[in-house]
Amino acid sequence: MPLTTLSILTLLPNQRRWGFAQMGTAQRPLQRVPGLRFQKLLGSGAGGFGALPNLHRYGFMAVWDDEQAARAFLDKHPLWQQYRQRTSEIWTAELAPLKSHGLWDGVNPFDYANETGAADGPMMVLTRASIRLRKTPRFWRYVAPVSASIADAPGVRAAIGLGELPVVRQATVSLWDSAQAMQDYAYRSPKHKEVIRLTRQEDWYGEELFARFRVLRTAGTWDGVAR
Repeated sequence: MPLTTLSILTLLPNQRRWGFAQMGTAQRPLQRVPGLRFQKLLGSGAGGFGALPNLHRYGFMAVWDDEQAARAFLDKHPLWQQYRQRTSEIWTAELAPLKSHGLWDGVNPFDYANETGAADGPMMVLTRASIRLRKTPRFWRYVAPVSASIADAPGVRAAIGLGELPVVRQATVSLWDSAQAMQDYAYRSPKHKEVIRLTRQEDWYGEELFARFRVLRTAGTWDGVAR
């Protein structure tokens, strides 16, 4: 059965240059990893959601053929071992998609069958978009403050802004105590509902994807917390 993982990596203070370089140089070895069917190495925003980059923190999202492929990479692969040596902490979640619609580089990587059952327990939500260049000022004016507010919503364990390219290819990841907590925010927050309305009205995105996951298990720490 396929498996999705998300890792949040916090580099050691003297590893900023190395970490930034990996956004380009890591692509070739990642393309050769057995059982890795989809992957994105992602930068993060300053302060969690800012347009400027945080050169100490990165995300790695992957879809694997099965759990064995994921464990082989995370336990033994030379590239991941370099990350382990150059980070102060790594937090990894194993995820099962519950709902996913839209596209990421022309595909929906999370559209696969699984046997997770009911959506109880912790959940992760991913929203990802390619922003039309002429729309970026409006997007950042309205969306960035709302995205940052997610981190303080009731029931949120952690949240972060990630992206493939600064300003124009962005994602928000949020970890929730439960589906109910997530739905309460989505349907009751006036600011969130207004952003959804503006997104449709102003056609901000050239491509977008929304996915909801059940958190199967986590390992490591994120800001010193197991999450």
